[in-house]
Amino acid sequence: QVQLVESGGGLVQAGGSLRLSCAASGSIFSINVMGWYRQAPGKAREWVAGITRGGSSSYADSVKGRFTISRDNAKNTVYLQMNSLKPEDTAVYYCNADIKRSPFRPGDDYWGQGTQVTVSS
Repeated sequence: QVQLVESGGGLVQAGGSLRLSCAASGSIFSINVMGWYRQAPGKAREWVAGITRGGSSSYADSVKGRFTISRDNAKNTVYLQMNSLKPEDTAVYYCNADIKRSPFRPGDDYWGQGTQVTVSS
């Protein structure tokens, strides 16, 4: 079994910062891409940022320059540092990872349970 557990969400005023963490645990051989998605009320889930095992990262235009994704491969953990938060960043944030449980099989997609981020104006 593999689990992704997020932490770090909460309530913050506009202009503030939050740091999300997501730790993967269980029967893991390797983790390829890790990323963050978010879903606001009444909207579809959208991709926020992703990072490869080697550290290459990419961001949605809406968060570029304000959010920073990073990872600690030794801890199987990905982070999302969110600065200059806006009310429109309010959403449930989900961690996602492409995880191989065996060297002989392709990776599978895993999701965390989500953590609420609320930005007040």
